[in-house]
Amino acid sequence: METLRVTLTGRDFFLNLKNPVLTASGTFGYGLEFMPYGDLQILGGIVVKGLSLVPREGNPMPRIAETPCGMLNSIGLQNCGVEAFLRDKLPLLPADALPVIANLYATSTGEFGELATVLAAERAIAALEVNISCPNVNEGGSFFGQDPRMAAAVTAAVKKNAGAKPVIVKLSPNVTDICEIARACEAGGADMLSCINTLSGMAVDLAGRRPLLAMITGGLSGPAIKPVALRCVWQVSRAVGIPVIGIGGAQCAEDVLEFILAGASAVQIGTANFSRPDAAFRIVRELPAVLEKYNVTSWDSFRGSLQTA
Repeated sequence: METLRVTLTGRDFFLNLKNPVLTASGTFGYGLEFMPYGDLQILGGIVVKGLSLVPREGNPMPRIAETPCGMLNSIGLQNCGVEAFLRDKLPLLPADALPVIANLYATSTGEFGELATVLAAERAIAALEVNISCPNVNEGGSFFGQDPRMAAAVTAAVKKNAGAKPVIVKLSPNVTDICEIARACEAGGADMLSCINTLSGMAVDLAGRRPLLAMITGGLSGPAIKPVALRCVWQVSRAVGIPVIGIGGAQCAEDVLEFILAGASAVQIGTANFSRPDAAFRIVRELPAVLEKYNVTSWDSFRGSLQTA
């Protein structure tokens, strides 16, 4: 394969990536923290940790627990706030050399729109990824991502204020029918979808008779959820007409190819960054040899070519 380059295209946008390997929000900090472990510029792009209008301290400790083949987290979207990110973090990132994607966190449709307005004004931001696994305080704590109507509404609010920035909506697997939510987001104006966010779970300390997380439940990620993520990518990519970005348990270049075979256009590396901070960089380096091994010569012909009959 001459080049690993991927171009994500839609109705009124295109996003060029050097390769299909992105980093997942919440697992790669603001990107700056991982500079000692590799050259950010070799990545397809980075998705920074979730940003809110004002700084958030996050949930009480303990808020991370290791599980078999995975990890539970209940960080609570701790972040420095969008103003501090734009002032102190973004200028230090090589945004001219790779797409920097901002992840948006808010608790109302209006907040999402306001946050989109602030980020859309920044030339160094390539796209907006919307976290709809958030509770809507105006709806009594109902989660945006579990209701097609609310998912479409928040997508439309961000799209209206995003200017020329592509809007990616990050889907939750904690639903009865993820395709219903995906179609609602597409109808609301989403340019792309990323799936999946973490699965809801919990772990307990038998000896102490207590939950391992202070908030009792958290989000399960890592290799344990890869089969669920693959299923969701396969279903969603067949249900919508916009690009899908796969997330969930990818640890190596072969995993990236599995997601693309199932229908993904790009793949985010998440929990692997905690066990090996150089994981995303290593996967990019390994990808050419794996493409040759499996005789993949074109992303367009390989994507979604899973034989199911």
